[in-house]
Amino acid sequence: MEPVLELRNATLVRGRRRVFENLSLVVDHGQHTAVLGPNGAGKSSFIRMLTLDDRPRATDNGSPPLRLFGRSSWDLSALRARLGVVTGDLDAGFGLGTSGGRVCALDVALSGLLGSHGVFSHHEVTGAMRDRARDALERVEAGHLAGRPLNELSAGERRRVLIARALMTKPDALVLDEPTAGLDPVARYRFMESIRHLAREGTTLILVTHHIDEIIPEIKRVVLLKSGEVAFDGPAEEALTSERLETVFGGPVVVERSGGYYHVRPR
Repeated sequence: MEPVLELRNATLVRGRRRVFENLSLVVDHGQHTAVLGPNGAGKSSFIRMLTLDDRPRATDNGSPPLRLFGRSSWDLSALRARLGVVTGDLDAGFGLGTSGGRVCALDVALSGLLGSHGVFSHHEVTGAMRDRARDALERVEAGHLAGRPLNELSAGERRRVLIARALMTKPDALVLDEPTAGLDPVARYRFMESIRHLAREGTTLILVTHHIDEIIPEIKRVVLLKSGEVAFDGPAEEALTSERLETVFGGPVVVERSGGYYHVRPR
């Protein structure tokens, strides 16, 4: 089986700024991976490469620097069926606080099959499609939210619904961009526990974050990014040490572990 992601000597330039140079990273199926780094490390650009919004330069020998599921060329709708991506921009895209924000959670999930930000009059929706949306909500423990408007949900509830939307196409892998940003500690823990179920079911997770406590126990590999370069790539227990994190984040920290999760505080 081809890897979910292959970056081979990828160079990404935006304007006059070289974001990545000769970046190499391979993620295999079932290899749950966290990409961790401070602001400015290149995390957002990494996600934009996965969504094909940014294209890395071709290598000197002409070989494609980026392959997803073994392919360097994709129709976007076909790629979205295999690679689910949930970002803060997606949340904002539903127009919270406007008429768009009043779309119910079931229709938000259903829109993952339609490539839209809701269900509209021109869409042909079957009962089987709605059943599939209910199943997706149940997978992230959000079935009880099906009839509620999105703009009446808490931040954590909205994240669950958006992940259900990404799961509608039954993707092989799911990319999560700082999924618990803005959540209180209790909501964060409950949310990440629901993500653990997806990992156990076989969906490959790629978590992109600067929050160490978002790294669930099922993620065994951590890639540390610093200034567009891989500072470390290896087992979580070797990556998440005070010494390595101090180098990446630029300050003294203490790392503690409890319940399978890592926590960090300033020293």
